[in-house]
Amino acid sequence: MRMDICPFQLRLSHKWAIARSKKTGGSSRAQSVLVRLSDGVLTGLGEAPSTVRYSQSAAAIERFLKSVDANRLSFSDIPGSMAYLDQLAPGHSSAKCAINVALVDGAARKASQAVYDFLDLGFTEGKHLTSFSIGIDSPETVRQKVAEAEPYPVLKLKIGAPQDRENLAALREIAPQKIVRVDANEGWPTKEEALRNLEWLAGDGRIEFVEQPMPATTPVKDFAWLKSRSPLPIFGDESYHTAADAAACAEAFHGVNVKLLKTGGVTAAHDALRAARKAGLKTMVGCMIETSILIAAAAHVADLTDHLDIDGNLLISNDPFVGPTARNGLVSFADAEETVGLRVKARHEDIFE
Repeated sequence: MRMDICPFQLRLSHKWAIARSKKTGGSSRAQSVLVRLSDGVLTGLGEAPSTVRYSQSAAAIERFLKSVDANRLSFSDIPGSMAYLDQLAPGHSSAKCAINVALVDGAARKASQAVYDFLDLGFTEGKHLTSFSIGIDSPETVRQKVAEAEPYPVLKLKIGAPQDRENLAALREIAPQKIVRVDANEGWPTKEEALRNLEWLAGDGRIEFVEQPMPATTPVKDFAWLKSRSPLPIFGDESYHTAADAAACAEAFHGVNVKLLKTGGVTAAHDALRAARKAGLKTMVGCMIETSILIAAAAHVADLTDHLDIDGNLLISNDPFVGPTARNGLVSFADAEETVGLRVKARHEDIFE
């Protein structure tokens, strides 16, 4: 097996800021590391987004990937391959995600199946809507972003800044009737502050749910207190990494957001979604700022979800791949040229060369 690594800088269409990054003013760039595995016959693609929240820089991702003996990886033995990666070092979920996704892509190609069929899930066309995210910004820029997002029926507003109320009001000036999901990104430090903000948001009348109102380090009992009093459903994101977190999150939240970067790949995301559903939680698949490689991988598990937030590729201007489309927010593989694996294709030249 051969592994090729390609660091890739993603250019955002707008500067991106969330509660954790508001002090820096956000960023117009994001870093990702693309991976290609090949056994001489079959090829699989994967992606490892960098993330400050989980202390996984592009440089750290590259170091881990370069430590991997590709000959210990196999499209025919994904569990064994992942066990080998876990023996190398704990953590490194983003780098392991890239390898896992590439392994699943290659294995599905070997089976002449799309990933969703390889996982025995299928994909229901005409069902899955992704939200479109509006980052923290000035009210003027929020208006502009919301106007540009006119085709998308569901918006996701990032909050956790002094101008939160002005930003929601700006959104409503342009989109008075749209369903809005709110993401606090751990922005409210206490349960009392979180409850006050949830009560304010409930007054809008069109807020669907609120993600991660308090830091993931908050005791479960405080989340349970908030859950019992919240006028809106609350979803865990930073609090939910793998299937092992399902029981605690069932006490703390109404639903959870599963991201492939957190779980360590598509197979673990599959397990995390099933565990959440078994625990009685609503499910969503989310994303970071990503190319169509990882967005496609997330879309392949859509039939295990109640909600999708897989718009990371829609927020960038230089996606080197084409995968599922999201016209008017509706995620679809109907126009994908590739019929097997991730159903992703490079736009132009081979970026791994």
